[in-house]
Amino acid sequence: MRTIGLEEHFVTEELAGYGAGTATIAEPHVWAEMSRRLLDLTGARLERMDAAGLDVQVLSLNSPGLQAEPDAALAVSRAAAVNDLLAGTIQAHPTRFAGFAALPLQDPQAAAKELERSVTQLGLRGALVNAHTQGRYLDDPALRVVWEYAAGLDVPLYLHPANGVDAAHVLSGHPELIGPMWSWGTDTAAHVLRLVFGGVFDDFPEAKLLLGHMGEALPFVLWRLDSRWDFHAHHGIELARGNPSEYLRHNLYITTSGVCSAAPLLCSLLALGSDHILFGTDYPFEEMDVATEFLRTAPISEADRAKIAHGNAERLLRLS
Repeated sequence: MRTIGLEEHFVTEELAGYGAGTATIAEPHVWAEMSRRLLDLTGARLERMDAAGLDVQVLSLNSPGLQAEPDAALAVSRAAAVNDLLAGTIQAHPTRFAGFAALPLQDPQAAAKELERSVTQLGLRGALVNAHTQGRYLDDPALRVVWEYAAGLDVPLYLHPANGVDAAHVLSGHPELIGPMWSWGTDTAAHVLRLVFGGVFDDFPEAKLLLGHMGEALPFVLWRLDSRWDFHAHHGIELARGNPSEYLRHNLYITTSGVCSAAPLLCSLLALGSDHILFGTDYPFEEMDVATEFLRTAPISEADRAKIAHGNAERLLRLS
């Protein structure tokens, strides 16, 4: 069975410094190994793919990527360069790699144009966004132009976590909870809800959002979101689709990246349906062979397994 992974990270020597904040979260020896793997685009990566039975990786620049760059002009030039590099890597290995563009969201107009160039000229399949950009989230009115281009090109934006602008007070004194252990997931789920209540999907009803880590727990709270929306003051916000869950079932697609557990997969299938779940490994932060073995042995139907493994990715990203 063909297997396509959608959350597969890399970095370049020039851009590795942007990950310094993430480096402080990990054990030093673990980060050293992760860094070595991130920099390896086609050597041991391909060997691991072969050993794990992973046919295609959809590559994306590691978090926080160019969004950590304070200089907008430098972000624009570096985005173009790394997207060119990514396209060249795919061209050299067209049956093994596809890619998501990095966007210089510091300059929304330039980001929209870079998305267009990356898709129409370089053959990339959308873009991956690492949380906020200098404190600006994807519901910001200035970034509507990026959504306009993404919807017009019919490509998804993949929302990936990164360190937040600040840390919630409840985490004070517990640095172990900051990062992928906990805070990244809650921050990213909140970011998605900003898109719903900020009207992004009302403005662009067919926009497609990808979210990793089995949906950052959002599939498990759909009923409560709707129930509490009936209870809460709306503060002048009305949703064209009525309930928040309608947007998550319509506009949201999730990947299994970083969650190799049957219980959340089964819940996600019930909550979102098999057409909205895709495969990912979260390499190099998780092992490819663990992820592919989970997919092969998960207690789901063979039809759903095929959709998750490759069918949905082929449809959503137009991968032959």
